[in-house]
Amino acid sequence: MKTYRMKHHLLPIALIVTFAAGCTTTNPYTGEQQTSKAATGAGIGAVAGAVLGAVTGDNSDERKERALKGALIGGAAGGGAGYYMDVQEAKLREQLQGTGVSVTRIGDDIILNMPGNITFTTGSSAVRADFYPVLDSVVLVINKYKKTAVNVIGHTDSVGSDASNQQLSEQRAWAVSSYFSSRGVEPTRLRAYGYGETSPIADNSTESGRAANRRVQITLSPMGV
Repeated sequence: MKTYRMKHHLLPIALIVTFAAGCTTTNPYTGEQQTSKAATGAGIGAVAGAVLGAVTGDNSDERKERALKGALIGGAAGGGAGYYMDVQEAKLREQLQGTGVSVTRIGDDIILNMPGNITFTTGSSAVRADFYPVLDSVVLVINKYKKTAVNVIGHTDSVGSDASNQQLSEQRAWAVSSYFSSRGVEPTRLRAYGYGETSPIADNSTESGRAANRRVQITLSPMGV
């Protein structure tokens, strides 16, 4: 009887963790199933909450009750920001498929890399008119998910002086940020930075590497989720 009661109390915890582990999303680029970041966070939170609850009770029944409550609270807390960003990531991948903009997920941050050759004309900080629909697709998503900070960062290759590259990177970041603001994104959510040539992602000694380094990066981060 004692063993049965313990299993009875622990079963909901196991179900929470199993459910979280089974939650997957489909990558629209590859068609492959991948584990949801929210599910991972919820699973970790549930386990942590259950363990904490189990060791704080004064007796067996109280420990089991607290373990269950801890699992539920921990699971909700662990999945909150992750779920919010999961949904936003899926929407962005859907909107940006085939545009040349890459979508990368690192923890709870979503990173959009916009190649300079499709965003701007050479040496210019004016956004190309044919790129407006792509930026509008991003705006549709970030205006829906308002608890997200939007950091716009400009980068250049190593051709030219440090000073000119720094200035160009700042101007390009500001141009994208200003466009977002003009489309209704709250200015308090926006930050624009220029890193010049200091953060390459490819070899500047090759044309393909320089092209990859000329980019605007948008990092979306949860705030107050």
